[in-house]
Amino acid sequence: MVTIRMARGGSKKRPFYNIVVTDSRKPRDSGYIERLGFFNPRATGQEVRLELKKDRVDHWIKEGAQLSTRVNTLLKESASAEAAA
Repeated sequence: MVTIRMARGGSKKRPFYNIVVTDSRKPRDSGYIERLGFFNPRATGQEVRLELKKDRVDHWIKEGAQLSTRVNTLLKESASAEAAA
């Protein structure tokens, strides 16, 4: 099954996550099919916290990809932030 989930990057105690499409059987940080964006939980000031390619996310969902719970939460957060702006 294809999954949209986060792959961890960054250094120790400074996490940075890429939001990727990957086979659910692969380890968390191994190869992926496509990178859809990123999430920076430690963003401050003018730094971008979340960036997603929504058209590609919609494409993969239509193809049958499943969202992880955290990516689903981030997607809803992103949609509500756009509605407020």
